[in-house]
Amino acid sequence: MLNGMPNKIGSVMVVGGGIAGVQASLDLAEAGYYVYLVERSSAIGGTMAALDKTFPTNDCSMCILSPKLVECGRHPNIEIVTLASLVDLQGEPGSFKATLIQAPRYVDGDKCVACGDCEAKCPVKISDEFNEGLAIKRIISNKYAQAVPNTFVITHPEKCLYLTKGVETGKEVCKLCVKACNKDAIDLDDKEKTLNLDIGAVILAPGFDEFDPTSLKSLGYGVHKNVVTSIEFERILSASGPFSGHLVRPSDHTEPKKVAWIQCVGSRDRKIGCGFCSSVCCTYAIKEAMIAKEHSDTPLDTAIFFMDMRTYGKGFEAYYNRAKDETGIRFIRSRIFEIGPGTAEDSLRIRYSNEDGAITVEDFDMVVLSVGMQPSKSAVEMAGKIGVKLNKYNFADTTNFTPIETSRPGVFVCGSFQSPMDIPTSVMQASAAAAGAGTLLAEARGTALPAAKDATPEIDVANDEARVGVFVCNCGINIGSTVDVPSVRDFAAGLPNVVYAEENLYTCSSDSQEKIKDAIKAHKLNRVVVSACTPRTHEPLFRATCAEAGLNPYLFEFGNIREQCSWVHMKDKEAATQKAKEITSRAVAKARLLESLQTVTIGVNKNALVIGGGIAGMNSALELANQGFEVSLVEKSDVLGGMARRIHLTLEGMDVTSYLKGLVNAVNANAKIKVYTSAKVKDASGYVGNFITVISAGGQDVEINHGAVIIAIGGSELKQTEYLYGQDSRVMTGLELEDELVKGSDRAKNAKNIVMINCVGSREPDRVYCSRICCSESVKNALKAKELNPEASVYVLYRDMRTYGFKEDFYEDARGKGVMFLRYDLANKPLVRDVNGKLLVTVMDPILKETFTIDADLIGLAVATVAPEDSKEMAQLYKVCGDYDGGFFLEAHMKLRPVDFPNDGVFVAGLAHGPKFIEETIAQAQAAAARVATILTKDMLVGGGAVAVVNAQKCSGCHICITLCPYNAISFLDEEKVSSVNEVLCKGCGTCVAACPSKAIQAMGFKDEQIFAEIEAFLA
Repeated sequence: MLNGMPNKIGSVMVVGGGIAGVQASLDLAEAGYYVYLVERSSAIGGTMAALDKTFPTNDCSMCILSPKLVECGRHPNIEIVTLASLVDLQGEPGSFKATLIQAPRYVDGDKCVACGDCEAKCPVKISDEFNEGLAIKRIISNKYAQAVPNTFVITHPEKCLYLTKGVETGKEVCKLCVKACNKDAIDLDDKEKTLNLDIGAVILAPGFDEFDPTSLKSLGYGVHKNVVTSIEFERILSASGPFSGHLVRPSDHTEPKKVAWIQCVGSRDRKIGCGFCSSVCCTYAIKEAMIAKEHSDTPLDTAIFFMDMRTYGKGFEAYYNRAKDETGIRFIRSRIFEIGPGTAEDSLRIRYSNEDGAITVEDFDMVVLSVGMQPSKSAVEMAGKIGVKLNKYNFADTTNFTPIETSRPGVFVCGSFQSPMDIPTSVMQASAAAAGAGTLLAEARGTALPAAKDATPEIDVANDEARVGVFVCNCGINIGSTVDVPSVRDFAAGLPNVVYAEENLYTCSSDSQEKIKDAIKAHKLNRVVVSACTPRTHEPLFRATCAEAGLNPYLFEFGNIREQCSWVHMKDKEAATQKAKEITSRAVAKARLLESLQTVTIGVNKNALVIGGGIAGMNSALELANQGFEVSLVEKSDVLGGMARRIHLTLEGMDVTSYLKGLVNAVNANAKIKVYTSAKVKDASGYVGNFITVISAGGQDVEINHGAVIIAIGGSELKQTEYLYGQDSRVMTGLELEDELVKGSDRAKNAKNIVMINCVGSREPDRVYCSRICCSESVKNALKAKELNPEASVYVLYRDMRTYGFKEDFYEDARGKGVMFLRYDLANKPLVRDVNGKLLVTVMDPILKETFTIDADLIGLAVATVAPEDSKEMAQLYKVCGDYDGGFFLEAHMKLRPVDFPNDGVFVAGLAHGPKFIEETIAQAQAAAARVATILTKDMLVGGGAVAVVNAQKCSGCHICITLCPYNAISFLDEEKVSSVNEVLCKGCGTCVAACPSKAIQAMGFKDEQIFAEIEAFLA
């Protein structure tokens, strides 16, 4: 018995190996749980592995994903179970017995080295599913080049000559793969297995199926060769795809001159049962059009045909503007009738109606169908077997207040099986689901982990001559399309002390990591240089690889030939190649002088601090407290609740007031949460695992010691004077109008004409971002107004209706109930006037080209959500960025770390991160708690390494370094009269080094002689 509860099992099954499943697995594994990561296919990676780039940064998708896959594959607390399906789940939360059916791989994963000899000899060819049928491959192969696990598989045994004819006849038919394999890894006697696993919780992350447009005959998919789906187009663009990243059309492999994108294929279409919006299609179409232009050797004409442009995510609106204003992508608001043959050979003609109703035709060389997300068929089948309820579209059924909980207790959900969503939201939800499982199994944490393996002994190379290995990355085509990578490799091979050089398609992939380790051992390398992308995301991966091979991780140096070279010199390949050589030469020159650096271990304070007592802060605090951690919750106002205190209902009709009351009561009743109201953060110091925050509460200063902090300080409605707000009481914000409607005030009940104006203060030069929630909030108020008075005329004036996901149902419902939606352009914004006591709203309809005037009784303004007033102050205290895109906090990485800050141990949740709905806020709050748990569950953390060191003999005691250090890492030793660096606090930024007049401080890993060597290499 544990704490009086039935015995719980400290292991979790994560079903689905896409980015959501991988993130959930890593969070759980780091928090002390054993994870079975179950994947139906032969390798993890999911849809993200098939993408070329990701929006809105246009980063290489595999470059972002590969480090996560490698980390997952090498983590001792994660067991990857491929080719497996969950078919039964018995038991109760905390103690389940799961039954898996695992298909045979026919290849021994312990013996296979992915050399490809078996594939080369196999005579049977099949359509390559990973490449969307655009290429063929052998029946025995790897799923994709960078697959984890990197083990071959016979994908269609029903087509294998031996497994069919040979087994039937008892003869040695074919078996060429067996003969070709020098590792004896082929096992043609492999059989289907039934696996029974004891687990405490389940997380469903099975991903989605892309919509098959074959049934939409008017679009010509499957009839015209040059009509492709968006996923097929991703494979066309990808360097690892069938055309090596060369933009060609399938029919004749010639470069297209004009490419069109058709939006909402398989989305927002009730006739085919897909009434929801797939959420990601608008932005990925923009991305594909942008990247297509980059891939084209000649100017490429790109056009996107759309109904509403739904770029609602963080940074997405700026991305949309960039596409329109800088890259020249054409955006055509339209309705598509059909795609047929054009006048030129294999060309396509699109017949459509413009916004004004005029019928137009235009020819293109290629058409991309932006297909929507469908619930995975296998996931729907699995849900039925394990008793998980689905919604009407067959996605997992959840609620606003429990976004990661399914109908079956102990079974959680994340990613696009919960609803259509983008990668950052999937990653956030994955961490949230990990928090849910972690809370359920808190008392069993650490009970199912395997014995820790001894670390690889470190090789002493202090007195050895430098032997440098250089690994140059093609980075798909991020680098390879601009830089002559083989030339850079050959150049590097001739540099002093370089004894080995090679190029890789993706140096961050699992197979390349193994190659690096093998090369270190085979060539006795004692320094490693990788010329690739950014050290910001990939340096930890390569350092860990060096450590696994026995090298000190600080004997590694990065050469950034992507951001600093290929991306900025895309149009000058010769110059880019020369610069890549110089950058690599610089890295080698420094690497020759690198020294082994040592780290220190530090204890961890097991308490957490949450700043902000709104829905985000309270959910984070509760999640952590329920996992057994002490939490201090600091709220600047005198009550908990934040902005949610002004919200009555969600769009889906759930009672926010009751939910909030229950949440506040739960927080106040939890013995592990200490609540401080009317409190303000005055000072913060320390580092991950050991922070000290001073708050002012009740007229006294209180010092709080904690290991991690979550900043959830909320946001607010924009206060402005546009549209007579503040001058006429009949003009109010959306929240104020909601209050009138829900309470059923006389003027709300008696109003004959109610007008709502969207995008007030959003999507404008001062605030480029979309406030995300406004369209749905206007729909909610419109429906409430119609419920209150069905005879009222309700108008919504909008620029684009952004009711993404399942919120599209309510937009459709509002239209069906007579709510009138009138679009306006930014250049012709509505005009609100008081004329002799009448409140008149004038709007130009861009479709009819006519001006309408509405005699309004009430006006609701969907005003911008703005960042918290104290975001900059908080950012300075905790050394994070608080001035991004309207003043919201900037996370460490949009895709990889959407709730982390670059400053370790500091996390973000809720409106302070950016505008979002309640269910999204709750998920992010739970995600932040999961990330905190990965720290607080550890007894020790590692610090030091590349930090500043003071030479006491040179220090003059001037205090300049102490004054300038942004991390408060330097103190003064009064007895010695010298400065001293706290190597745990120090981030190695070098500010003190540059400022020290006595040259008494050196940055380890960036010593003067190393820097001068780099400079000399550049000048040479």
